[in-house]
Amino acid sequence: MIVFPAIDLKGGQVVRLAEGDMERATIYGDDPAAQAMIFAQAGAEHLHVVDLDGSFAGESRNRAAVEAIVKAFPGYVQLGGGIRDAKAVEDWFNLGVARVVMGSAALKNPDFVKDMAREWEGGIVVAVDARDGMVATEGWAEVSDVPVTDLARRFEDAGVASLLFTDIGRDGLLKGVNIDATVDLARRVDIPVIASGGVKGLDDIHILALHAHEGIEGVITGRALYEGRLDLAAAIAMGARVG
Repeated sequence: MIVFPAIDLKGGQVVRLAEGDMERATIYGDDPAAQAMIFAQAGAEHLHVVDLDGSFAGESRNRAAVEAIVKAFPGYVQLGGGIRDAKAVEDWFNLGVARVVMGSAALKNPDFVKDMAREWEGGIVVAVDARDGMVATEGWAEVSDVPVTDLARRFEDAGVASLLFTDIGRDGLLKGVNIDATVDLARRVDIPVIASGGVKGLDDIHILALHAHEGIEGVITGRALYEGRLDLAAAIAMGARVG
């Protein structure tokens, strides 16, 4: 099971939000590339990057920071945030991003996302962000009437690399991952699932890794790393050993 340390970008700084609220941002640094290297030195081969400003704007707002991260990080960079047209997708892949995460577009323009998944084989991740079981979009500012599983199933035959499932109510709060909902989604679809939201320590990594055989591909962790509650090297070792 892959452990993805997260770098969330707001105004070029490394931050973490609470429940996706831009007004509840904690700043952890002003050098995203340096943070990426810290994660690499701890053994990370995969990195999850989010352009938070882009999520709300619908287009890139932290391009310089993302470019610096991709240049510095020796592994695979997975990027999300405001990527909603073919040119943006192509630009990021040309820059060296390994996988592109699409959320709002997946709900509002699923045929486009399917086209991108076919064109960029293994490169498109669909973000399935949930608030009380329903899909949220536009940087989580809007909640739809579409159940999470329904959205996920729309992409089963589209060549999507993974589903990124986030329980918004836990994100950035260190409450622990919503294991039940994450595993339930993995069991209901044929696409690998990446867990996100609320990781508080090594126990979360251990429990998720036990379900790797059921389709849990990885887990994203941010605040727990920045606040010293989770040792990245230990988490990576746990994911590899149990998974």
